[in-house]
Amino acid sequence: MSKHVAVLMGGLSSEREVSLRSGAACAKALEGEGFKVTPVDVTRDVARQLYDMNPDVAFNALHGPGGEDGVIQGVLELLHIPYTHSGVLASALAMHKDRAKTVMAAAGVPVPRGKIVARAEAAKAHVLPPPYVLKPIAEGSSYGVFIVREGQAHPPQELTRPDWAYGEFLLAESFVAGRELTCAVMGGKALDVIDIRAADGGWYDYNAKYSKGGSIHVLPAEIKPNVYQDVQELALRAHRALGCRGVSRADLRYDDRPGGTGELVVLEVNTQPGMTETSLVPEMAAFAGYSFGGLVRWMVEDASCDR
Repeated sequence: MSKHVAVLMGGLSSEREVSLRSGAACAKALEGEGFKVTPVDVTRDVARQLYDMNPDVAFNALHGPGGEDGVIQGVLELLHIPYTHSGVLASALAMHKDRAKTVMAAAGVPVPRGKIVARAEAAKAHVLPPPYVLKPIAEGSSYGVFIVREGQAHPPQELTRPDWAYGEFLLAESFVAGRELTCAVMGGKALDVIDIRAADGGWYDYNAKYSKGGSIHVLPAEIKPNVYQDVQELALRAHRALGCRGVSRADLRYDDRPGGTGELVVLEVNTQPGMTETSLVPEMAAFAGYSFGGLVRWMVEDASCDR
């Protein structure tokens, strides 16, 4: 008898639309692999839904607060339903970028220099010498992220908007110029490295991430073999330091410009990487020989409680 898999998607965060796309793609692929699948658009009533449904496995396709920060993982632990991806502690830790940086740095993972600043303070005057980056402490998909360029007279005034939805504190970090690299870890092994380039030559923002043709993925990344291995090693070290399970994805910056610093830093680790048709993890898994169906099957078979 085939396993009954509840695919958790949607949710209440700003990443709802991306999650619905991830969830729909995963549900379709899991059906293709022979599983009995029930898509669940997560609401505040999700515990009751899952208790009544009693699935064999919960496939977590949620992104952002509520789905990626240990909250839904705690619900699943309480209900004793095996689930995919990282557990309560690793999810909460990785989602809070400042705490994750502290833990990664202690494990020898290089991270950008930075500090926590109040939104009002960041809107009033430069909190670091430009160029620097301002980002919400616990959001994903580049929501609320600003790159403050050299020569920019004022901080981004969007920070003063009355409908600002990304918290009262931000992480300010030195901007590391150069390449945007990413590397996934699957089952305790680092996959290959992608060099991500925004198709318009700009930075890898929400549109570049989720619009068809918005970004160019160079796989394998065309960087020196020793740096390539360093990226894989750092992705694995960060995954282990945070206590991640299943599949995670580390995002890095590498300054290999002529006359650049040569700096290689880990920006963050995503415990719930996107699983849409333009997502990075399915592409890296395919390069390693996994079909999309094979990838989601592996994730279901890897599911457990007490992660």
